[in-house]
Amino acid sequence: MRKWNFNAGPAALPFEVLEQIRDELFDWQGQGASVMEISHRSEAFLTLLRTAEQDVRDLLKVPDNYAVLFMSGGGNAQFAAIPMNLAGPDDVVDYIDTGIWSRRAMSEAKRYTNVNLVASGAESGYTDVPSQSQWKLSPNAVYFHYTPNETIDGVAFNWVPYVKAPLVADMTSCLFSQPIDVSQFGIIYAGAQKNFGIAGLCLVIIRRDLIKAAPDYVPSVLQYQIQEANASVYSTPPVFSWYVASLMFKWMKQQGGVEKFALQNQCKANDLYQAIDESNGFYRNSIADSARSILNVPFRLATPELEYQFITEATAAGFIGLKGHRLQGGIRVSIYNAVPQQAVTELIQFMRAFQQRQH
Repeated sequence: MRKWNFNAGPAALPFEVLEQIRDELFDWQGQGASVMEISHRSEAFLTLLRTAEQDVRDLLKVPDNYAVLFMSGGGNAQFAAIPMNLAGPDDVVDYIDTGIWSRRAMSEAKRYTNVNLVASGAESGYTDVPSQSQWKLSPNAVYFHYTPNETIDGVAFNWVPYVKAPLVADMTSCLFSQPIDVSQFGIIYAGAQKNFGIAGLCLVIIRRDLIKAAPDYVPSVLQYQIQEANASVYSTPPVFSWYVASLMFKWMKQQGGVEKFALQNQCKANDLYQAIDESNGFYRNSIADSARSILNVPFRLATPELEYQFITEATAAGFIGLKGHRLQGGIRVSIYNAVPQQAVTELIQFMRAFQQRQH
């Protein structure tokens, strides 16, 4: 009785992964206990974490001069960890505002250092990415932070900024969705609950020269140097989240890797945007074509009442997770790696039938 799941996060997991979780829930790898019950310092779990790290390196082609850390607290914890580890109270850091999550990251950073707002999407109503020719970069910025894919707003960078400062990217909703050149970045971080697992875990890929002793006021669990020295198990990690992520890495490799998912995700997005654009304004996506996200597709209908009707009928028809974020409203379709083409095809069929019923 499972439905097509378009939730933005926690998001859909592949059926095969869910089946493996079910089968191993009471006895993981012959341990006679669940992975949630064994020591995180046992050889069995240490093997899991080493394998998970290697799978990340394989999937993303991570260079040897980058550390791969698994940290607790999701992306929100990194909003604080990054400025606390990299910048002092007298330093300057650059942030660009393209939506709700980049603003939240910027707001957190202001607690610890001086934030320079490079540019803001507010001028376009957050429907586009400001042209780099308009940016006001700091000549002495410690790092430059951006959000390649705004999960709530549906705005995406379809290019990588070129800046002199180390590039820090919140890839929570887009990591593993397409190939990236890790060497272009100083730090890449991503919460697991979109494309590679469940909530509670954050993957941090950091260039080793950026790992240094943090000030004394930085909590030990947020210090990159301590986490690297302790192989990400300085404290008890979210073991179940880590376990699910390890299964997701294996699944992604079996499916053909990020190159294969890039093609699939683009196809799903193209079909969905085409259905919206061909609806003669019944469904409306206001994002500039060049900044449309291929993972989070928001759209509006004529009235909130009609949107409520759409969501209600869609849920009854077997589609869940379509209600827009509470700060944004409307409809939002999240089509991460685990959402198959069939789900999008059937949703489009529903959208067309719903439109016909309104005339």
